Amino acid sequence: MASLSGSSVLIVGATGGLGREIAQLLSEEGALLTLHGRSAERLAELGIFGATVTGDLSDPSTAAQLVSAALAAHGRLDGIINAAGVVAFGPLADVADETIDTLMAVNATAPMRLLRAARPALTESSGGHRDPFFVTLSGIVSERPTANMAAYSASKAALAAFAQAAGREMRRDGIRFLDARPGHTETGLATRPIQGSAPPLPTGYQPADVARRVVDAIISGERDLPSTAFAG
Repeated sequence: MASLSGSSVLIVGATGGLGREIAQLLSEEGALLTLHGRSAERLAELGIFGATVTGDLSDPSTAAQLVSAALAAHGRLDGIINAAGVVAFGPLADVADETIDTLMAVNATAPMRLLRAARPALTESSGGHRDPFFVTLSGIVSERPTANMAAYSASKAALAAFAQAAGREMRRDGIRFLDARPGHTETGLATRPIQGSAPPLPTGYQPADVARRVVDAIISGERDLPSTAFAG
């Protein structure tokens, strides 16, 4: 993919620390954006041109709604970036059932539903030789599960496994998967856990730098961004 100009891209979690940076870069690249967030007010505050759509990712019906919004806005869908996620901290013995359910629903199950809903549109994009893509951000915990983040690590490991296996399945349809696994990034997510409190964390990567690496990988046709791809 030489350029993202004119590509219709859905960014899930566009109001998050990393999603916002990715959206800004794609806007500068000339992509036609559909921006998802949980709050219409926060979407408006982004100041990034594009269609907007709200929805709770734990709701099974949301995935189809997001795809429909992108198709209604731009007539096609050429790429999806799943930058949404939730985090929880604490020993597994203390993690509530509701927390585990939410972690799995948002971090792992929602992207699976999103792919199912988007597959026809992405396959059509491939038929038009537009190199469609599906980007996940499983993060370093999918490579290195972390104590006191067991449930969160499990949800992200599930996401990474989904991306790897579905990526193989979708190659025959011409859909490219890209899973990015950066280390801790200063998105502010750790300050908004759904349970527990974050332990002391080292200074993380800047979201703008991680976003740039992800967008460059999309353009250059990469299929995997391990944690080592963000070092240095």
